[in-house]
Amino acid sequence: MKEPVWKTTLVRKTTLRRRRLIPGTLLLLVLSACAPSEEAPPAGGAPASAPAAVLDLPEGADAAAAAITGDGLREVVRELSDDALEGRAPGTPGDQAARQSIAARLEALGLEPGGPDGSWQQPFEVVGIDAEVPETWTFHAGDTDFQLAWWDEFIAASGVQRERAQIDGAELVFVGYGIKAPEHDWDDFKGADLAGKVLVMLNNDPDWDPQLFEGARRLYYGRWTYKYESAAAQGATAAIIVHTTESAGYPWQVVQSSWSGEQFELPAGEEPRIEVAAWTTYDAAQTLFAAAGHDLARLTEAARERDFAPVALGITTSLTLENRVSRGVETANVLGLLPGADPALADEVVIYTAHHDHLGRGNPNDAGDDIYNGARDNASGVAQVLAVAGAFKALPEPPRRSILFALVAAEEQGLLGSEHYALAPTFPPGKIAANVNLDAGNIWGSTRDVTFIGYGKSSLDAVVEAAAALQDRVVVGDQFPDRGFFYRSDQFNLAKIGVPALYVSSGTDFRGREPGWGEAQIEAWTGEHYHQPSDELDDTWSFDGLVEDARLSFYCGLALAQADAMPAWNRGDEFEAARLEALAATGE
Repeated sequence: MKEPVWKTTLVRKTTLRRRRLIPGTLLLLVLSACAPSEEAPPAGGAPASAPAAVLDLPEGADAAAAAITGDGLREVVRELSDDALEGRAPGTPGDQAARQSIAARLEALGLEPGGPDGSWQQPFEVVGIDAEVPETWTFHAGDTDFQLAWWDEFIAASGVQRERAQIDGAELVFVGYGIKAPEHDWDDFKGADLAGKVLVMLNNDPDWDPQLFEGARRLYYGRWTYKYESAAAQGATAAIIVHTTESAGYPWQVVQSSWSGEQFELPAGEEPRIEVAAWTTYDAAQTLFAAAGHDLARLTEAARERDFAPVALGITTSLTLENRVSRGVETANVLGLLPGADPALADEVVIYTAHHDHLGRGNPNDAGDDIYNGARDNASGVAQVLAVAGAFKALPEPPRRSILFALVAAEEQGLLGSEHYALAPTFPPGKIAANVNLDAGNIWGSTRDVTFIGYGKSSLDAVVEAAAALQDRVVVGDQFPDRGFFYRSDQFNLAKIGVPALYVSSGTDFRGREPGWGEAQIEAWTGEHYHQPSDELDDTWSFDGLVEDARLSFYCGLALAQADAMPAWNRGDEFEAARLEALAATGE
């Protein structure tokens, strides 16, 4: 596939600033300008010179926000994460039931169908690939054969949509991070002929220098999707990503659960593809490299330099995956529309997104539970978006711009639902004012901070800051920047077609808790429950934070829907060019 067309910008250290409004007073501010900022904050920081805070909240906004309640959120989470829906995998009866329930709730709120031909759903086809993976994978180094064990040491999936994926006597080549990024003067391939090779790649992107690849903040270059695309662009037959919890941001068990069983994709086009997409543990890779006389630690250190060149490992391998390919599998985005009240702006829209799918049924845990319920990820986000829709309907009159509530499908399979929407949007990209995304909300309580994934990238900063001030909160950027959350949820696909996007995520500074408590809860949840059957609704959940963040998202979207001008990416941002192209296409 082609390398990403968007370009990246460096971030600079700045000072966190807190904005406060007079307690009990709802200030009505006007979005007087959407001029992009020249500066961007580091993770957890705020812009050095943020634009003036600007909210335009009509009369009745507070009362409408109060319609968002914990009881309402709990009801939706309970229904969508019930065992009866069997984890809501794409194309399953549970997926269909979830979509029908969501559409019924949107209709009950009095919204209009937002899908094609007056429907509530935007259906699309996905291709299911269920690969039969051998229990062992054999590698040859000279006269030595070395085997890796499936599940414990490697995971493999088909990269092609046909009945067999095959590696036939291919040589392994270590390619460092597997990145070609001209804007960073970085090329791990150095023109080497890698056609037909198996590329072994490190996870993440270079993260040790704040002046290189934005330092600790993971860019798209550090995502597994880019790694496999990059390998395919080189003509490789397969790619193996070396996993560590630190470099991935999640433990090996997440790779196991996410990459086993049936995998779904949009129907293939003419893009280059690898035969096999694989992962291995660091320990297994280290032993494999040593069998051929290589030291993985030394090669990893060498890969930190710009002059690194691919290293042929002297290892060959073959692997055959027999695939059960299911075509014509249908899932859908569920779309509800609130038409805008201003004739001059009603053809523009603010889009709220949350994904309604999860992983379905898979390998059972120690308790024998094989249903991956996805309560926090992402029944919670769906509940928040539906609650925000209810708040908009509770306003005395609709906002000036239209509001689209898009509960998208197949996010867990690679953001497929939002990708389909971006390919077939119901509004021209240049008419989409902004995207507000909600994914895996705060289930631990009220916070003094709110995490804005994408902070520092657009004029949305000022809107979120002003909305947070209404709740006596401060805005911080991604508090886990090494995990690349901006590129891991549905706002990414909207951003790629130019739409300024914000992803509201849990803060970490919890009211009434000691410093560090919130981060510890998030880390523990990631290690124990992320993409596991244990992601279930239980009595430990606090809905205070979910309510708080949903109300903040409502205020942000309402302000954007009322504003005279649409927001913009900061000058030089990686998505700015796509925005300018989208605006030009609509004559803006």
